[in-house]
Amino acid sequence: MSYQKLSRDQIAERVAQDIPDGAYVNLGIGLPTKISKYLPSDKDVFLHSENGLLAFGLPPAKGEEDPELINAGKEFVTMLAGGSFFHHGDSFAMMRGGHL
Repeated sequence: MSYQKLSRDQIAERVAQDIPDGAYVNLGIGLPTKISKYLPSDKDVFLHSENGLLAFGLPPAKGEEDPELINAGKEFVTMLAGGSFFHHGDSFAMMRGGHL
């Protein structure tokens, strides 16, 4: 039996469908950063980035980028209502300490 290899975007889309409503999810560098583009709009998912963001959203519209709002992969993001940003040391402590 042969399987068709999925693209990176197809993998990200598939993973996004499996994230439960209300989840807090750390998105590391690389393929994980793509997941935010595929989250269903009917789910509340709180994304965390290792560089110190919690509750960020999709990339901003062209021309509305804020150079201070980037994810761990240095991609522009938007913040959701109630979202926050903090020192990356605190961010790693949250993630590695199991506080997400």
